[in-house]
Amino acid sequence: MQDNLSPSRSNSAQSGSPQPGTPSSVPATAPAHDSEAWLQPIPESDRTRKVSGQFWIWAGANLAPINWVLGALGIHLGLGFADTVIVLVLGNLIGMLLFGCFVLLGQKTGATGMVLARAAFGRRGNYLPAAIQALLVIGWCAVNTWIILDLVMALFGTLGWVDPDAKNYAWKIGVATAIMAAQVAIAWFGYKAIAAFEKWTVPPTIIILAVMSCVAWFGMKIDWGYAGPAGNILEGSERIAAMSAVMTAIGIGWGITWFTYAADYSRFVSTSVPKRKVYLASVLGQFIPVVWLGVLGASLATNSGEIDPGKLIVQNFGVLALPVLLMVLHGPIATNILNIYTFSVATQALDINISRRKLNLFVGVFSLIAVVFFIFQEDFAAVLDAWLIGLVAWVAAWGGVMLVHYFWLEKRWPAKVDRLFDPVGTHRLPVINWAGIASLLVGIFSTWLFMYGLVPAMQGPIAVALGGWDLSWLAGGLTSAAAYAILGPRAHKKFVLAASHHVLLTQPAPAPAVERTTA
Repeated sequence: MQDNLSPSRSNSAQSGSPQPGTPSSVPATAPAHDSEAWLQPIPESDRTRKVSGQFWIWAGANLAPINWVLGALGIHLGLGFADTVIVLVLGNLIGMLLFGCFVLLGQKTGATGMVLARAAFGRRGNYLPAAIQALLVIGWCAVNTWIILDLVMALFGTLGWVDPDAKNYAWKIGVATAIMAAQVAIAWFGYKAIAAFEKWTVPPTIIILAVMSCVAWFGMKIDWGYAGPAGNILEGSERIAAMSAVMTAIGIGWGITWFTYAADYSRFVSTSVPKRKVYLASVLGQFIPVVWLGVLGASLATNSGEIDPGKLIVQNFGVLALPVLLMVLHGPIATNILNIYTFSVATQALDINISRRKLNLFVGVFSLIAVVFFIFQEDFAAVLDAWLIGLVAWVAAWGGVMLVHYFWLEKRWPAKVDRLFDPVGTHRLPVINWAGIASLLVGIFSTWLFMYGLVPAMQGPIAVALGGWDLSWLAGGLTSAAAYAILGPRAHKKFVLAASHHVLLTQPAPAPAVERTTA
């Protein structure tokens, strides 16, 4: 297999054992033409110079009904329309600006997010975040498929195929199976297929949703001045507490949850493309649809307080629900093809030598099992809120460590990127970087202390003492970043110096000079 580390591959072949710089998870029998089948740096020849692909990928992933729910959830929790919009805009602005930093890391290195994390957590220590990522992606895939399922049942109800008031368990499970198969099929063909799918399906989806927004905002009785439930409008500390909880779940929390995905797709962008263009395309692709659909969901919810996405549409759009429901199926599918793809590369980062396509099939099965779990959950709002807040507990802490490592330590004490692909046992990476692991765990614990979720187990003592103020994302990110800023430099410098010393020791000695004499 060809990659940009071919000199090291040659040395490995001669010695009969893996050498530093050799992609560790690439079997000798891997096909030479597929740079995505196994973890390896994406060579420049396989990268694209079109930055528009990043915009379409992230816009498509966020043109999804889940974002209507995120906006409507603010109203459901007792906030007014203005407060919900403020949280959506400010929270996502902060989250997406940070998201762009992780996009640039993928473009620069050609590595996935979980391969990049090996430098901060260690060659085997990175198994912890990689395993968490893989498991959570299954959950996200299930949540998004459940959203699709809810919309399909609402559509079937308008067509008279099912009784919308019935449980319809058999219908839901059957439709979920078909939808999951479609998602796996698209992800099967890799990045180019994903990018092509988004490129051709996002524009018409935007047109339909633009029409939908115009109908809602100019043709319906939206309560733009909605301040909360009549007779129970939140004020003072209760209002701030609710805003902080929504900020964690649907504001900055939404942007933070994408940190671990960013590099998986930006690694396909050529390093010749200006970083500013890649950054803006990715950030705007996230920010615009999230805020747009969040505001739409919040405005629709001012009529009924409903957060169920299918009922939101049917109650507000009537006969227009049919074409709208058909088109919005695109969004969750576009999101889940990223979830399925990211699961495969996160699992490979565990040194599990199974090809990406086989892993795609596995995640489809596991996610379908999780979908069945959500089908039987009655309080959807509680499940969704607890899920999103729980995710921030992990990603905010992970992001704090990674930002310190790559935007401070690596800039002050640079290390070679190819070491990230070294096999287990390399001298250029710690087996376990306890500085990174400890910082991650401390960050997660701090997040819990300041968390105030709907589930009692996710209500930390400090948040309770503050009257329900949820500052979990801020506490987790800052704590992990501060801890790693203190503990990380020593471990990083140790292995940078060790790698340099090893190179000097292994370089061939210069040939002795030949003394020239004259007759």
